[in-house]
Amino acid sequence: VQQVFKQIFYTINAVALNNLLLRKDVCSWSTGMQLRFNISQLEEWLHGKNLQQSGAAQTLVPLIQAAQLLQLKKKTSEDAEAICSLCTSLTTQQIVKILNLYTPVNEFEERVTVAFIRNVQKHLEERNDPPQLLLDFKHMFPVLFPFNPSSITMDSIHLPASLNLDFLNKV
Repeated sequence: VQQVFKQIFYTINAVALNNLLLRKDVCSWSTGMQLRFNISQLEEWLHGKNLQQSGAAQTLVPLIQAAQLLQLKKKTSEDAEAICSLCTSLTTQQIVKILNLYTPVNEFEERVTVAFIRNVQKHLEERNDPPQLLLDFKHMFPVLFPFNPSSITMDSIHLPASLNLDFLNKV
């Protein structure tokens, strides 16, 4: 059950983050607030179902960081450093794309300046990120089955002749 929910939450993360990276109309402060609220609801649900050890919440980290990025101030050099230290699960390309797509929804917000984006890029130069923008939403985690040893020893097993397993030899 834990493995299933880890996979489901990864898919939620990948689809939501990819939509955020591809749609200018959703890159805003209010979307960041809404995303963070919805993610906290998912985390509470995991906790209520005693699935916090499943790893499902960890698959949501890139989406959480993207939501926080939308909510942060984006003006000063200190803001750029804060973004770089906070967004460790996002690639440089993803951070820059979100900043480029950021769209103010009211008069209190301002567009992100090109100078600020260049400042963030300068801070992120040291990273060796893969050059990927979108997440692979078809990624599948391997399924792990626990090993439960049997109390029956192999030399006590009788193989009926009707199975036609003559090629098997007891050693």
